[in-house]
Amino acid sequence: MTGQTVYAYVGGPLGEMLLVGRDAGDGRTALVSLSLPGQKGGAVVEDGWRHVPEAFEEIAGQLDAYFAGRRDRFDIPFADSGTDFQRRVWRALDGIPYGATVSYGDIARQVGSSGAGVRAVGTAIGRNPLLVVRPCHRVIGADGSLRGYAAGLERKERLLGLERAR
Repeated sequence: MTGQTVYAYVGGPLGEMLLVGRDAGDGRTALVSLSLPGQKGGAVVEDGWRHVPEAFEEIAGQLDAYFAGRRDRFDIPFADSGTDFQRRVWRALDGIPYGATVSYGDIARQVGSSGAGVRAVGTAIGRNPLLVVRPCHRVIGADGSLRGYAAGLERKERLLGLERAR
């Protein structure tokens, strides 16, 4: 599977998720993308990708446990992507604890991008290729309101409800 892009569809309470991955080099599949139906900017299966559901058994099991309320973090390899700034923002997302929320301004301050940088942070968060497992749903407006989620605010609200956040 080295270098080969593989994919599978996995059902869940938010709809059928498209998982895309590559060999992580340790016998595991590094997750490149997790997309939800109708997601803005979500992955679309491309020519040359191989449908290999068994490559995602570990990831699918962790997702099932998360949605059942039995898991509060993911232990899966991610493929590195994005610009340096996006990766800094995404690492900040990875540090938001289960059940907690932070504001876009909090993330901007954490990555050293205050003021007008909040908009850039919002753009980077909107380009997160790993919905659910990289918890961009835990980022809310400074006033506590739900703002922006590539897969729709209803799904963001459901994920926060699952985690009993806010």
